[in-house]
Amino acid sequence: MSNKMWGGRFASGPDAIMEAINASIDFDRRLHTQDIAGSKAHAAMLAEVGILSAEDAAAIADGLDAIAAEIESGAFTFSKALEDIHMNVESRLAELIGPAAGRLHTARSRNDQVATDFRLYVRDALDRLDVALATLQEALASKALQHFDAVMPGFTHLQAAQPVTFGHHLLAYVEMLARDRGRMADARRRLNECPLGAAALAGTSFPIDRFATAAALGFDRPMANSLDAVSDRDFVLEALAALSIMAVHLSRFAEEVIIWSSAQFGFVKLSDAWTTGSSIMPQKRNPDAAELVRAKPGRIFGALIGLLTVMKGLPLAYSKDMQEDKEPFFDALDAAELMVAAMTGMVRDMEPVRERMRCAAGAGYSTATDIADWLVRALGLPFREAHHITGRIVALASETGRELDELTLDELRAIEPRITADVFGVLGVENSVKSRTSFGGTAPENVRAQAEAWLQRLRG
Repeated sequence: MSNKMWGGRFASGPDAIMEAINASIDFDRRLHTQDIAGSKAHAAMLAEVGILSAEDAAAIADGLDAIAAEIESGAFTFSKALEDIHMNVESRLAELIGPAAGRLHTARSRNDQVATDFRLYVRDALDRLDVALATLQEALASKALQHFDAVMPGFTHLQAAQPVTFGHHLLAYVEMLARDRGRMADARRRLNECPLGAAALAGTSFPIDRFATAAALGFDRPMANSLDAVSDRDFVLEALAALSIMAVHLSRFAEEVIIWSSAQFGFVKLSDAWTTGSSIMPQKRNPDAAELVRAKPGRIFGALIGLLTVMKGLPLAYSKDMQEDKEPFFDALDAAELMVAAMTGMVRDMEPVRERMRCAAGAGYSTATDIADWLVRALGLPFREAHHITGRIVALASETGRELDELTLDELRAIEPRITADVFGVLGVENSVKSRTSFGGTAPENVRAQAEAWLQRLRG
């Protein structure tokens, strides 16, 4: 038989395969909270402007509250024959309150209804992620403050480049996550306009108050064009783009945790809480949580590319293709929230092996740039000349199998006669990091101040 919610035009029901491909209730049931909130706001507005009686509006509100309680308790029965969350709720409302339920859909369509529900859902998701990312930032800043002076190698090309501090390295991710939160806040601001009342695509002839429903649902304003309101999903695309960039940042950090916790590096230790063992090698401690954080961005990138592909060729206004917007977003959101939670746990758990990091920081002639800088400061040499002299000093140390601070003053003067014993003051890794006092540099006092400032902001 035809769907009683819309089947007046049809003499028979859909094929079973048509029903399966058309239905979305298996995934859009996630929107139940937002769908009920939108319906309550719509009913209240209809009553306020005189389209709906006060009695019907009260019955609808009570019925919707009862449905919300049923869904939360698990007592609600979802029907695939009713296609989506909107029709499932409306059908149950009719069972509870009778004909008054049919008046709820006055001056709206499933097109503006789903657009409203989904905007509310994405907004809620971005709000949750903002809190979760702030928690991760706090964990990073706290760890950075504990280890503001722990020296470690800084890398370029995964080769030891210059000494930095562990705290400085962690604060780099605090800054990245701040930009991620900024992108999400921007996306939230742009999506916070209400489609409700745009109806199917052209608006409605009923004297509705779209500003009232927008305000009731926490939107800044109603969307200004009814075609745009029902037909675009750029708010989902923008959220997925922000999630994708965030996932890149978390994946890069996960890769570093994997490298740092390996036996070859041994820079950090992770406890049993964030590692697993091997079924055959009893000595193994595998950083599986970090590896899964590294892997999950693929799901988020795929959701973004998938939805871009769905939307790229659609004429205005609504097409059923747009039903494919929700599952990828839900999956991407689940992956993103799990990534953030896992990374927060690992950051709180991991402990740096300070001596191992310090030894590695001094390897590979990582203080060579400090010699070049000293030649510029102390002798007034052009940097390119100082760079060339330093290269010869590094070559001598390499040829004789020594570190830079193991060379004698006479050996250094044989390369550049004006060098004095003061040069040895910049050669230790601790001296190197202490000298990087420029704004944003790795000097321990800089790092401590930045960590404290971040914690004040995050906790304030």
